[in-house]
Amino acid sequence: MEAEAADGPPGGVEAALSCFSFNQDCTSLAIGTKAGYKLFSLSSVEQLDQVHGSNEIPDVYIVERLFSSSLVVVVSHTKPRQMNVYHFKKGTEICNYNYSSNILSIRLNRQRLLVCLEEAIYIHNIKDMKLLKTILDIPANPAGLCALSINHSNSYVAYPGSLTTGEIVLYDGHSLKTVCTIAAHEGTLAAITFNASGSKLASASEKGTVIRVFSVPDGRKLYEFRRGMKRYVTISSLVFSMDSQFLCASSNTETVHIFKLEHLTNSRPEEPSTWTGYMGKMFMAASNYLPAQVSDMMNQDRAFATGRLHFSGQRNICTLSTIQKLPRLLVASSDGHLYIYNLDPQDGGECVLIKTHSLLSSGTTEENKENDLRPPLPQSYAATVARPSTSSASTVPGYSEDGGALRGEVIPEHEFATGPVCLDDENEFPPAPKDGFVESCHLFANDDALTGLGRCSLQASRTLTLLRLG
Repeated sequence: MEAEAADGPPGGVEAALSCFSFNQDCTSLAIGTKAGYKLFSLSSVEQLDQVHGSNEIPDVYIVERLFSSSLVVVVSHTKPRQMNVYHFKKGTEICNYNYSSNILSIRLNRQRLLVCLEEAIYIHNIKDMKLLKTILDIPANPAGLCALSINHSNSYVAYPGSLTTGEIVLYDGHSLKTVCTIAAHEGTLAAITFNASGSKLASASEKGTVIRVFSVPDGRKLYEFRRGMKRYVTISSLVFSMDSQFLCASSNTETVHIFKLEHLTNSRPEEPSTWTGYMGKMFMAASNYLPAQVSDMMNQDRAFATGRLHFSGQRNICTLSTIQKLPRLLVASSDGHLYIYNLDPQDGGECVLIKTHSLLSSGTTEENKENDLRPPLPQSYAATVARPSTSSASTVPGYSEDGGALRGEVIPEHEFATGPVCLDDENEFPPAPKDGFVESCHLFANDDALTGLGRCSLQASRTLTLLRLG
């Protein structure tokens, strides 16, 4: 599951990081700087281990790692139209692709690699990097907003379908056909994301007050959460937990909101036995006669838990991950820090900041002074953790590229995509270049339009050259 920082520092202030993103299963963090990029492992709270770092490409503004593999995709401001794919353990460049305009975002899973431009989305087969489809009949998308399900068995794609409303186009990355359109919000979209299995899609508009969750592929609304009422905010990241029980949203404010995806049971007694019970029943009944907008607001769920940041206005991304067997909230900020919080999955409430790491000083960590002596966890939290798990994250298709070895879990063989997907030093895909060759592709839009069908049908022409490395 991944998130990416928007371009440009806030308020004209120079940011320490030009981009940052969590990988698909939230086990790794990638950052881009003026000097290059770095990859970190997120297996420990106390220790932040740098997996890899490179200064070969300066001014990086997109860096994405494929699960826990050696495959990393990098885009630099020096060549904003070129995507570079590397095998960092071997220190080799697998290929590079050039596009007709600047690359705004990249998404990838075991089967597909998406390259999003302002007016086009390119879908590649990740095993051989072959271009499968170019989606060109889309409205202008200057933010490069798009989402790809990390589940290789469905590979759903979502992107904005309108310039003026919050319409979402749901696209099948396997059959390469549009599935449906979802009227998600009245205002334009600011964030969209799939859960790990690709069965749910969450979205937020530019107002940032309401977050909605829809079922996939039918587009039915499942949940509606209210982040706030008094002020509009800019949602910077939106992400599900790996088990899809929680949804986390961060913005340009000092509060990270975590919502719990659960419906209230209908096992309440027919007749409430208290005065407050009677009033509550009357209140809910009255909502049926109120205007739809007021009724919807009354029925929206509030945040189950929150994380307090010591700053506001800085670009940041959040994720929910299990580290050392406990649920954590992670927030990476453009000032070059990673903040780790404890999350109480039973009672929620305010998350406790337990560690602050510097992302710019390798191996350097900074203890939160207010939490040098870590407070004991609430009893209910410990009791929750002690309970045996009813489901294993390893049952989620597309969960971990290392086969769960780092977590002591084993993913059944049938849950991997067909083909050479077990990425290791000897069997990476796409294949690492041999004999000093690198594949370089140039993709440009063809301006010819087919008008007989009532809409333009543009195709991408693909030229392939092989460049020998000096």
